[in-house]
Amino acid sequence: MTDRSTSSPSGPGPVPVGDLPTADAWAALGGPADLLERVAFHGPDAVLPSRLPVLRLARATVAACSLAAAELAALRSGGPVPEVGIDHGAVATAFVSERHLRIDGRTPVSFAPLSGFWQTADGWLRTHANYPHHRERLLTALGLPADTGPERLAAELRQRPAASVQERAYAAGALAVAVAPVRETALPLVESRVVDEAAPRPLGPAPLPAAGIRVLDLTRVIAGPVATRTLALLGADVLRVDSPRLPEAEDAHVDTGLGKRSTRLDLADPADRAVLETLLATADVVVTGYRPGSLDAHGLAPEALLARRPGLVVAQLNAWGWTGPWSGRRGFDSLVQAGVGIAGIEAGADGRPGVLPAQALDHGTGYLIAAGVLRALTDQRTTRPGGRRLRYSLAGTASWLLEGIAPTADPRVLPNDEPYDPARWITETDSPYGRLRHALSPVAYAGAPAGWSRPPGRWGTDAPAWH
Repeated sequence: MTDRSTSSPSGPGPVPVGDLPTADAWAALGGPADLLERVAFHGPDAVLPSRLPVLRLARATVAACSLAAAELAALRSGGPVPEVGIDHGAVATAFVSERHLRIDGRTPVSFAPLSGFWQTADGWLRTHANYPHHRERLLTALGLPADTGPERLAAELRQRPAASVQERAYAAGALAVAVAPVRETALPLVESRVVDEAAPRPLGPAPLPAAGIRVLDLTRVIAGPVATRTLALLGADVLRVDSPRLPEAEDAHVDTGLGKRSTRLDLADPADRAVLETLLATADVVVTGYRPGSLDAHGLAPEALLARRPGLVVAQLNAWGWTGPWSGRRGFDSLVQAGVGIAGIEAGADGRPGVLPAQALDHGTGYLIAAGVLRALTDQRTTRPGGRRLRYSLAGTASWLLEGIAPTADPRVLPNDEPYDPARWITETDSPYGRLRHALSPVAYAGAPAGWSRPPGRWGTDAPAWH
């Protein structure tokens, strides 16, 4: 397939594109290659500027998700697969949705004071201490008092080797990663496996592709919640389940909780565990975002889930990949950027590590997860029945960005110099948290929903039951 740019500045509308990253993502999801002809891109090119091809990653993940939604919509309607038209402006706005969020006019704080880059005795370190328990563990690992501020932390870290702090933090359950050079990893974008031969539940005609699909959301922070937020947009009944023992940043929940319901269950409590089993008994999809093995003690390992519920679609997400010495480590987008070499590539002239223009590993992986779930639902009913196990990682998406996407499109096609105004893809919604100003979804196909059916409710306050 010929790799082309998005559109001509003189063009009246979307221009069909043979886009290699979109084709690669669609192939990784097992999608029929002929459907790629239905994808077109338009809108401003001067968005998500970076040394790495972030826009190309972002638009490809959204295009793959949109095409998977269109494919399932066609299955349910009995008609042709709708055309997919992806707007770069909508993609760029959604990929920084947390930055556009306003809650009754208030701007949420994205990173806590002890989260960020720090110079060490031999290089640089990235920490993540947004959650109180992560902050506490980091300071404990370094032998610092609980009231330590940024200046004291900076002075301490300047005296220590980065790798030493990284390993001390890991041992203490804290989050710190030494800024590293690029290393070839060749991690897969997605792993998919059919695990049984159970016949899928029939899906009748519906106005939205995922209508009637029950999704149990066991994810936190950004990537997993973006995936389930997207499935909710497309009609799924999404119930997020959190432990009452883990604190949540409610601003993050507001951004990713659109269209969903949210409840809390203590899996160590027999009564709550029984409630979860009742939910699982009629679930169609389970999405998990915890470290490998961390849910196994509660009977939530993918093998156990699929044994109890043949035909289930289980999508798993972790930070660092599913094999290798780091596979069981905690991680966030910012830490993966530091650990795989992205922070070094994006460094400033002064040598200070840099970041991508968005938490693109999180958001991109989120749209890929949603796409994989949608494709699995279609594939179960058209190609091969049976449960599915899907695995993704932030490091896998990073590997694709670093090694699998060419930095520029075909130079023969003129770039689109349309100005970018994010206000075009921002809306306002009333919610229990107040008036929200938030980004619209970039998922687009002919007939796609314009927005979510409900605002985010208060975190953890919904009944643990399906609609």
